[in-house]
Parts: sequence; structure tokens; C-alpha cells
Amino acid sequence: MISNQILQSTIDGLKGITRIDLCIIDTEGKVLATTFQDTENYVAAALAFVESPADSQVFLGRQFFKVFDEHQLEYVLLANGDSEDVYMIGKIASFQIQNLLIAYKERFDKDNFVKNLLLDNLLLVDIYNRAKKLHIDTEARRVVFIIETDREKEGNELEKVRSLLGGKSKDFVTAVDEKNIIVVKEVMDNEGYEELNKTAEMVLSLFHTSDDMDIHIAYGTVVNEIKEVSRSYKEARMALDVGKIFFEERHVVAYSTLGIGRLIYQLPIPLCKMFIKEIFDGKSPDEFDEETLTTINKFFENSLNVSETSRQLYIHRNTLVYRLDKLQKSTGLDLRVFEDAITFKIALMVVKYMKYMESLDY
Repeated sequence: MISNQILQSTIDGLKGITRIDLCIIDTEGKVLATTFQDTENYVAAALAFVESPADSQVFLGRQFFKVFDEHQLEYVLLANGDSEDVYMIGKIASFQIQNLLIAYKERFDKDNFVKNLLLDNLLLVDIYNRAKKLHIDTEARRVVFIIETDREKEGNELEKVRSLLGGKSKDFVTAVDEKNIIVVKEVMDNEGYEELNKTAEMVLSLFHTSDDMDIHIAYGTVVNEIKEVSRSYKEARMALDVGKIFFEERHVVAYSTLGIGRLIYQLPIPLCKMFIKEIFDGKSPDEFDEETLTTINKFFENSLNVSETSRQLYIHRNTLVYRLDKLQKSTGLDLRVFEDAITFKIALMVVKYMKYMESLDY
């Protein structure tokens, strides 16, 4: 159904062009939009008009028109005046509102289709049949973006995204819950993940005026058929979750960049605990002091390069070697050996994953 705001904007625009006052009343006598005062004086007449067989009539110096959605009466339109010019303006306004009803109904149908498509609520045959009826291309390249935002703070985030991307008829912007805005975007043949990242950054810039808003954007892989859109959606959802665990500093995360974090995210917690116990004999690798953790992280950042790590930490090379030897004695893992470094890195990520999952339980 069309919002009262859209109806008001429509008749305000028509009045600005024609200088004729207009009013829209629903079939229960509620005034939805008007450009003049004292509309309550015409509610009874409008309700009587609803019951009459006529599609238009003149009463109390006003032209009354019925506005239908297919064969269902939706609104009564009042135009101020009883001249032929006012009649013509009223007919034009009725036609405009009727077309808005059709457009919004089609958008609602497409919105419903896309939501069910994302959530895997459609049989394969229904996907293609409904896509054909709604004139949606079934073989276009598409990707799904998920924009997670605290929508309680402003409430107009969905409209912001629609204003940026929804103007393109082949893109769909919808929401499946209170926090997540979903964009199903058509991707051109010459567009790759670099362009998708630019699109995500562009969406992110819409919200940067609110520094206290916590925004995360994730997107899946590009799919070639409409039946695969739900897969891209699931990938985007995973990217959103994995990004919060392992890439806290990033506002934009692509499924294709998740790396080993994607595998760890799918491990059962008991298996993770068993792994940590076997490798570290019950200790947790994140329980080291701040100096040791900083050394470890910087060593990984510099691809196990001792010279570069010591330079960035402003310490002597021998000091770094001493710290690595000390770590080897306490854990049995020498970070200068590639296999041991991988084991330690994975262990740190596993612990991070377990802590995140534990926090969700509270």
C-alpha cells in the first residue's frame, strides 16, 4: 500500500502545477492526504459516495472521484471546484494515483519474491515461473550485499540505500529483519570484485555522518542464475559473522577474502577445545602478556621476518630472538618454523572464534 507521505507528496505536486486543492480519503472515512483545511466536512459525503454506483459526482462544490486498484475501491479523491477544468484535473489526479497503486503493488510483489528467493522458500519451478511473470531476468549476473546497521537510531537507512541503489530497476533493495538491509545487485560482465568493493564503500559513505553508528557490509560471490542468488546471500551472511570475529577493523568484508577464518567458523566448539588442549596442554594462547602478544602479531604481520619485526618494534634483533626462544620453551612451538607458525596462528584464531561464540550465549 502507498504511504500517506507519498500520497501527500503527489497531491502537493499536482496542486503546485494546477492550483487546484485535492484531498484523498480512504473507504473508511479517514483523511490520508489533503491540501486544504476543513476536510472533516466532506467525510460523510465521501462515505456516501463509496456506497453509490457512480465513479464520479459533484457534491458540496467538490468533484468526487473513485480510485480503484484493479476492481477494488481504494480511495475517494476530492477536487475543489465543480467546473470542467476541475473535473479534468480530478481525472488526471485519479489516474496518477491509480498508476502509483499499480507500481507499488508490482514492487511489493517483487519484494516478496526476492525475500522468498533469498530464504530458499521457493521450489525451483516456482522461481522461474514467478520471475517470468514479474519480468525478472533469470540469467543475469548478480551478487548479494548485506548491510547491518542499528536501524533503531534513525529508521530511514532502508530509504537511504534505496535512494542510492534502488533507482536501478534491475537491482532490488529489501529487508528480511530489523537489522539487515539486503541488496541484490545486477553485475555487468566487465565488473569484478574491485567494483563490488567500491559499491560497498559508496553505501558505507551514506552512514559516515553518524559516527556512533556501527555499520558492517558483507557480500557473497557473483552468481550467474537466479536460482543461485540464495547461495550468494548465505555467503554474505557468513562473511558478516566471520568479519566480526577475525576482521573487526573492517567495515566491508567479502566472502572471497575470508581465508582460513571461513573454515574455522564452521568447526564445532568441542573440536576447537580439543585442538587447543592438544596443542597447548590446556593453556590458552591468548593468555600471554601484552608484550609477547604484540611481538607475535607483529612477527606474523611481517611474514616471519626477524629483521623487519625487530625494526618495527624498535628492539634489537637478539631481543626478538630471545622472546621467540622463550615462547618456544613455554609452548613447544618455534614461530620461525613455518609449520609451527601456522599452528600458532590457527590456534589464536580458534580461541578468538570460541570467545565470540561464548559471548553470543550470554
